[in-house]
Amino acid sequence: MGQHFEKQVLLSQIFQPSTMQIKPFKALFAKTNLLGSATEFCENAKISFQKNLESGLFEHHEADCFFVYQIDNGLNKHIGLVGLNHVNDFLEGRIKKHEDTLSDRELEQKEVFLRLKAILKPILVTHAPVPVLTTWLNQYAHAHIPLLSAQFTKGTSVHRFWAVSQADDIALLQSIFAQHITETYIADGHHRTTTTALLHLDPEFRTSGLDLSQLFCAWFASDQLKILDYNRVVEGVKKIGQAKLMALLSKIFVIDILEKPQKPQQKHELVMCLGKDWYTLRWHDFVLELAPNGYDTLDTDLLNRLVINKIFEIIDVRNDTRITYVDGGKGLDGLKKVVRHHRTDRVGFAFFPVAFEDLTRMADAGENLPPKSTYFEPRMKSGLLVRSLEKLEPNTTTR
Repeated sequence: MGQHFEKQVLLSQIFQPSTMQIKPFKALFAKTNLLGSATEFCENAKISFQKNLESGLFEHHEADCFFVYQIDNGLNKHIGLVGLNHVNDFLEGRIKKHEDTLSDRELEQKEVFLRLKAILKPILVTHAPVPVLTTWLNQYAHAHIPLLSAQFTKGTSVHRFWAVSQADDIALLQSIFAQHITETYIADGHHRTTTTALLHLDPEFRTSGLDLSQLFCAWFASDQLKILDYNRVVEGVKKIGQAKLMALLSKIFVIDILEKPQKPQQKHELVMCLGKDWYTLRWHDFVLELAPNGYDTLDTDLLNRLVINKIFEIIDVRNDTRITYVDGGKGLDGLKKVVRHHRTDRVGFAFFPVAFEDLTRMADAGENLPPKSTYFEPRMKSGLLVRSLEKLEPNTTTR
């Protein structure tokens, strides 16, 4: 593929210091021709990994590789790169988070890491578009046969991986990162990231024989991802009363009834499902003017503060069982289904998706988005490409 890409231009700068410490690795990959149902295999990956490994459903790639990762949903092909990123890039702020993590979730991840001695799904990391990288990835995929390909019945998506093992290709990818990607943002996998970092820093686990110095990452440029809304259904309408709830909401929103359901059309506009009716909600100007970050304040933050905390008196928005989070992939029908499961006691709120610029602005400032503010698509699958935390001998397929 060199005739289509000016590799030497970038290779000439390869010895410049790299900010992001990325490297290839020896992966375990699923033998997709033996899986039967890829959907079932990935859904049960965490439970069945050891059994599948011992049954020979995984193959150990002998060479250190990066992997081109393409997700084809039938309408679009989203492409990125999979490899390892030194945990110091996270600890030193080059890999930025936008979400707080929970200690119990970190303990859960720790147990999984130590039990499986492997990580079954990469952290989804995003960055500003780099055309030269996207061009290279697409050309590489076009010119080579995938290492593995898996068809999924849910969403009718196809996930494909290509191994990049040639030394000059690996050096080129590292050079592109060194020149163009100085910071990245975690899109999905905050708990896997923090758990890896905590274990890396824990002296007890430095002698465990497990490699906890690297993050297992999938890098997708922001133009290869889509941020969807993450919506809320709140219980407690009966206690307040529908009429009083509408009166309280009218103090902070301009409310209009909708003839039929529709998604919010812009930032600072919400859509509410209450009983059989749908409404648009737009913050009064004084609400936005008095908000912590003015008109830059996220709608999820304002709803938490002014509606969920004050009106419904729910303080712990992350753990309180009276809140159900519905990802935007389920659409308004998914929101309506959850609301009407208890029609007279629940209300649903749909948001306009958070902009990538808002996410990066807050992450750069060291601020966290409210829980469940973003939902990224396409979604990666567990168990197709695996990073072993142990050192494996070549040709090893079982433990």
